[in-house]
Amino acid sequence: MNIIRKWSWLVLVVTVFSLVFMAGCSGGTSKGVQSGSNALVAASAPLTIQVLDVGQGDAILIRVKDQVVLVDTGDVPARDKLVSMLKSQGITTIDKLIITHPHADHIGGAAAVFQQFTVKQIYDSGQKSTSNLYKQYLTQIQKKSIPFTVVSAGMTIDLGNEIMLKVLAPEAPFIGGSEPDLNNNSIVAKLVYRNFSLLLTGDAESEAEERMLKKDASALKSTLLKSGHHGSRTSSSAAFLQAVTPEAALISVGANNDYHHPHPSTLKKYKDKKIDVYRTDTDGTLTVVSDGKAYTITKER
Repeated sequence: MNIIRKWSWLVLVVTVFSLVFMAGCSGGTSKGVQSGSNALVAASAPLTIQVLDVGQGDAILIRVKDQVVLVDTGDVPARDKLVSMLKSQGITTIDKLIITHPHADHIGGAAAVFQQFTVKQIYDSGQKSTSNLYKQYLTQIQKKSIPFTVVSAGMTIDLGNEIMLKVLAPEAPFIGGSEPDLNNNSIVAKLVYRNFSLLLTGDAESEAEERMLKKDASALKSTLLKSGHHGSRTSSSAAFLQAVTPEAALISVGANNDYHHPHPSTLKKYKDKKIDVYRTDTDGTLTVVSDGKAYTITKER
C-alpha cells in the first residue's frame, strides 16, 4: 500500500512538472477561463483589464502596478454603478481617462467620475459634440484644470512596466469630412504587454476598420478583441477579423437593448472563425489578467 502511494505521488509530481515546463517553453500566449469572483484572480496580476458591466455602454478599467486607466465611462443611468464598482476596488485616483468618442454611452458617466475621483490626465479623440453631456464634460475639465491630450494614430501612451497603448485611430482627416462620424473616428488602441495584446475599438465601424487595414493590417493582430460598437452588424468585418485573429471577443452590451446588439450576423462571424465570445449582458463584468505570456478571462457570473 505504501509503495502504491509513493508511486502515485511520484507520477503526480512528474505530471505537474511536465505541464509547468511545457508552459514555460511555449512561445505563444496561453489562456484560461474561469467563472465566479474575480477579486483574488486580479489581486497580484501585473496587468488587469475589466470590461465593466455598465449596461448599454463602454467602461473599461485597466490596472497596472502604478496606474489606473479608465477607457470610457458608460451612460448616464449607469453612473452610480460605475462609481460603486471603482470605489469597491479602493480606487480614489484615475491616472488616465480615455474618452474614445463623445456619445452618451461612452461619456455619460464622466460627470460622476470627475466628482468622485481625482483625474490626472485625459486623452480624447478630438471630436466635438453639441450635446449637453459633452459641454458639461468640457466645463469640468476646464474647471478642474485637468491636462488634456488629443490623440491620433501613431501615438503611444506609456503605462509603465512594459505595458503600453499603441493608438491606431483616429487620424486626419476625420471620416465623414466636415460632419465627422463619431463612431468611425473613435480612438482605437492596442494594449500591449509582451506577448499579450488587446485591441480596444470604441465604436469603430467598417469604415474605420477599412482605413486601418489599408494603413497597416499587421498592426491589428491581437490576442483579444474588444468588440467594436457593442457587436453591431456594422463592425467586425470579415477582413478586419482576419487581420486581428483574436482568440476571444469581449462585448460590452446591455441586456435586451433596443439596438439588437450583439447582432446575430456578427456572432456568426465570430463562430465561423472559432473566436470565443464573452458578453457583459450574460456574463457580467469580464476580467482579463495577464503576466505578458499567459492570460485568463474570468466571468462575473
